[in-house]
Amino acid sequence: MKVIISGGGTGGHIYPAIAIANELKAIDPATEILFVGAEGKMEMEKVPRAGYTIVGLPVVGIKRELTLANLGFPIKLGRSLLRAWQIVRTFQPDAAVGVGGYASGPLLLAASLKGIPTLIQEQNSYAGLTNKVLARWAKRICVAYPGMEQFFPADKLKLTGNPVRSDIQLADQQIEAGRLLFGLEASRPTLLIIGGSQGARTINESIETGLQRFVDAGVQVVWQTGPAFSERAKAAVAAVGSPLIKAYDFIYDMDKAYAVADVVVSRAGALSVSELCLVGRPAILVPFPAAAEDHQTKNAMSLVEHNAALLVNDRAAREELITSALNLLSNPTQQHQLRTQIKTLAKPNAARDIAEEVIKLTK
Repeated sequence: MKVIISGGGTGGHIYPAIAIANELKAIDPATEILFVGAEGKMEMEKVPRAGYTIVGLPVVGIKRELTLANLGFPIKLGRSLLRAWQIVRTFQPDAAVGVGGYASGPLLLAASLKGIPTLIQEQNSYAGLTNKVLARWAKRICVAYPGMEQFFPADKLKLTGNPVRSDIQLADQQIEAGRLLFGLEASRPTLLIIGGSQGARTINESIETGLQRFVDAGVQVVWQTGPAFSERAKAAVAAVGSPLIKAYDFIYDMDKAYAVADVVVSRAGALSVSELCLVGRPAILVPFPAAAEDHQTKNAMSLVEHNAALLVNDRAAREELITSALNLLSNPTQQHQLRTQIKTLAKPNAARDIAEEVIKLTK
């Protein structure tokens, strides 16, 4: 079997794609998989690191506001469609999978026009523009949330949850390895801060101003800042001068990071929410307010309404986030309640279920 998997732009698209690929290979090691991404985007580095071949398209996104940058969009889209057509003709896949992001549009359109069955995986509670357009041609649409009939034909939908890397599901086995990796003490509470693969400015600035409060409370902090905030974070850590605060621009060993966390502060991207459910960690979610149709707030509320997470509004984070984190870290009863509830929302078989749907398409 030969499968093309296309999409990317953020870790929220890339890592589910890799999880699907890994599951297809686990079912049948002879399966050939080719990734198609957007040139210059993070998938061009992350996918080869996971052991897969990827080719890039020159596609870019269209800006929603009037800007000169949109003038080049039709040209790059046309070039991308032509390149996608060539990729499909050369690779001759049995099925094509789109996970959202710029590159999945031209690739899945080209595959559909050549009569190749396609599957869309939508991670969020509010469907992305690319997936809404591609739904017309897709044979199957795998979703993570109920009620997605408002975006997609009901007869094409399958509720699977979001695929998560298998190592994340084994996080509880990595506690000692995680403490060794990050240089942590077993006797101290640990806060993990993740703003998504690119970081989160509001979260970073909120944490930056209160590092001394964590030190004074004896809390260890593992802080993924994203590349744009990395130097500023390192300067803030140096100013505090405590070995309790660890800042990283990117954390590759997320299974170990989750393993050591007593509490997690995170954006509410679909992948982060799915991972938190699987690892069962008490979480404070700070939804990104500029996400399309405020879908991160909807993602977060799917946990909050089940008493499975806490929410701090982005505009209130600078005043409330550190206090909320310290309060939760000092409240083992509330941690236990959140840990218990969030685990009930996990869908650990999502990657396998989606892989099996892909296989069905090839029959």
